[in-house]
Amino acid sequence: MARLTAGWVGRPGVWRGLLAWPAVAPFALWALLRLVPGDVHFRWVQLVAFTPYVALASVVAPLVALLVRRPAALAAGLAVTATLAACVLPRALSDPSPRASTGAGVRAAGALGASGTQTPALRVLSANLLYGSVPPAALVDLVRRLRPDVLTLQELTPQASAGLRAAGLTALLPYADDRAQEGSGGSGLFTRFPLRPEELTAFNGRRQAAGVIEVPGAGPVAVVSVHPCAPRYVYRFRCWSKSLASLPDPGGRVQILSGDFNATLDHARVRRLLDAGYRDAADATGNGLAGTWPYRRSSDFGGLPVPPVTLDHILVDPRVAVRAFGVHRLPVTDHRAIFAELVLPSAAPSS
Repeated sequence: MARLTAGWVGRPGVWRGLLAWPAVAPFALWALLRLVPGDVHFRWVQLVAFTPYVALASVVAPLVALLVRRPAALAAGLAVTATLAACVLPRALSDPSPRASTGAGVRAAGALGASGTQTPALRVLSANLLYGSVPPAALVDLVRRLRPDVLTLQELTPQASAGLRAAGLTALLPYADDRAQEGSGGSGLFTRFPLRPEELTAFNGRRQAAGVIEVPGAGPVAVVSVHPCAPRYVYRFRCWSKSLASLPDPGGRVQILSGDFNATLDHARVRRLLDAGYRDAADATGNGLAGTWPYRRSSDFGGLPVPPVTLDHILVDPRVAVRAFGVHRLPVTDHRAIFAELVLPSAAPSS
């Protein structure tokens, strides 16, 4: 036993490795799973939302390797941290311009605005009402202050819908696709412009409001109030994944997806939408790390604090420029409302 102990003491490289590599391994596994273009596992869907926090914590791995002087572990730790940073840091960098070749339309919009005529712009507000519990007056006050052209609501109950109408919402946004229902499955789409409702495939009875809005100077804009099931339990995972997979890809008329996605930009289902061409309004303005949930302790987590993650999004067509984005507080609900100012491509002039 004495000789064995002496052998370990005489081989500092061994215990240094036992310190360095276990520090690198969990972050390396996280980075590897994050790069997989799929959901991997139900539990991973729950964990991957916290990738920004893991990316920040991953700097511990190369620091430990440096302190114990293990070059291979240091190189691996730096590579892992760089990989996670590449996944997360672009969300803090502004890139509001549209991706597609619609610069002429956007420039025309700016020129029209400067000359005093109507510009093809759209202001979008979205809020999760937590089973309809947000006081109607508080939401209507926010609408009056931000003056959105489009409001998408999730967890809209019949009682909340009636309260919002009584508080004056329809005087501000007179056109609506109101799909209120008890529980968390109801939603609504309220607009300042004429609206033609459309049907989406429903999963687990969830009614995602959707419609085509006729925006002056921009033509038809399709909007969906997004709210898949929360993947909190195994039996709801299928509803979550199918609801996100059923969302329309961009193309043809301008598309906007707005609401509580119950997913972050690190989830493979949302990354698929981004790969299809959508842009996240928060990401485009450098606000992609602004947490939107939770902002209230929940008994579902035993009252333990959960660090905020970004579950609420406004995904815009690649032809749309993002002028501004903000996160706003509403009472009672555990979600923050999100707001974006968009510039739409100008409608093609009629011949």
